Amino acid sequence: MNIPQNDFSSEFVFQTSRSSGPGGQNVNKVSSKVELRFNLWSSALLDEHEKAVIAEKLANKINNEGELVLVAQTDRSQLKNKEKVIEKFYHLLENALTPPKKRYRTKPTKASVEKRLESKRIKSTIKATRKGFEL
Repeated sequence: MNIPQNDFSSEFVFQTSRSSGPGGQNVNKVSSKVELRFNLWSSALLDEHEKAVIAEKLANKINNEGELVLVAQTDRSQLKNKEKVIEKFYHLLENALTPPKKRYRTKPTKASVEKRLESKRIKSTIKATRKGFEL
């Protein structure tokens, strides 16, 4: 599914805080950690089926208020972290809404069947020869 990336930006709520990432003394002064909150159930851009699929597949990232919460704190720049968390959001949404590929059953090859049967014959003869020995 191809999700238009500019539609959701009006429904994002960003929160910044001090990051635990790189930055030296800068870490103590600048709020570079960015937290994106997206209220799944009040979104006007997703239909009920899509909301249910996202809620099921991303359940560990959704809090009790029905908000999808994502965090980015790898960069020193708040702007870069904001871009990363938005990219992460669209990536997660795309993966959640893409239906899984249908699996087609395949038959084992003739060579693999023969190899399996031959190994069974060898094991059988080994075990049969064991029965003749008694200590």
